[in-house]
Amino acid sequence: MKLLIAATAAAVLLAACQTMPTEAPIASAQLKPTKGNKTFGEATFEQVGDKVRVVVFVQGLKPGQEHGLHIHEVGDCSSGDGMSTKGHFNPFGKPHGHPGSAERHAGDLPALKANKAGRANVQIDLDIITVTPGPASIIGRGLIVDADPDDYKTQPTGNAGARIACGVIQAG
Repeated sequence: MKLLIAATAAAVLLAACQTMPTEAPIASAQLKPTKGNKTFGEATFEQVGDKVRVVVFVQGLKPGQEHGLHIHEVGDCSSGDGMSTKGHFNPFGKPHGHPGSAERHAGDLPALKANKAGRANVQIDLDIITVTPGPASIIGRGLIVDADPDDYKTQPTGNAGARIACGVIQAG
């Protein structure tokens, strides 16, 4: 009888382990300066339910200034100026807008606000992008830091100026 109870308990525990959620899908990007710039940093993306937690840390920014931050269509930083990443990631055909608005590109992220030392960080949970497969997946996309603030109005880029850092979003 004890053997039967032990075997049943082991089977229940094994089944529970198989149905427990695994670690949340994550991705990251190493931001490197584009030609003639010194901005660099890193970003992480973690799927948390139906949202993605985005954490970005950047250095080498113009002290005290805001800088645009966007996910772009293509994960290719080979052009030297970041233009090989093409336009903002926009799988749903929305206008450019503020990250708090429902009407925005999937790639529209909050501004980086540099401190006196030229460093900035941002953490936000976003609902339009995913780290998992599908049309809103950011895996293999580009991440760009812009020289100027995003006005969140000018179509389709927000008039954020030159691309001063570039990274490719990679799974894992």
